[in-house]
Amino acid sequence: MRETLSEIHALEQAGFIGRCAIGGAMGATFYLEPVSTFDLDIFVLFDGAPLILTLTPIHDFLKARGHGVEGDAILVHGWPVQFIPAESLLLREAVERARDIDFDGVPTRVMSAEHLMAIALQTGRAKDFARLVAFVESGVSDPSTLAGILERHGLSAAWRTFEKRFMKAS
Repeated sequence: MRETLSEIHALEQAGFIGRCAIGGAMGATFYLEPVSTFDLDIFVLFDGAPLILTLTPIHDFLKARGHGVEGDAILVHGWPVQFIPAESLLLREAVERARDIDFDGVPTRVMSAEHLMAIALQTGRAKDFARLVAFVESGVSDPSTLAGILERHGLSAAWRTFEKRFMKAS
């Protein structure tokens, strides 16, 4: 993972991508027990992005450094990495407010627990709800911070529905 994050840092330093942060299941592992995941989701701000965004320059940069493509992802030191534009207001905020961390000597960012929770709620798949339950039960999030994020992004009603449906026994 260290080598993979080094390549992502190199992409940012070379100007191919703007500010970025780890999200998805891999982002959750910074707060929760690790779960099986097969890819690394990197959410990216593309400032001044054209109407149609192409990730070809990113793929070309990494391919020139010896990495291959696998479906929608590029294999970087064995990890399938997906570069996902942070298009929505929630994703943009999550990247802008991501925590700066040092991962084995490599500077990187990871979305906050509260933003990961809001994104999972918005996405709404079964595995997202399971991750939300794990977040709630772990106690790693700040309820007032989460409430603010949910309110700003129109997700408060969805949160109440989630709590009624999945947190009955808690």
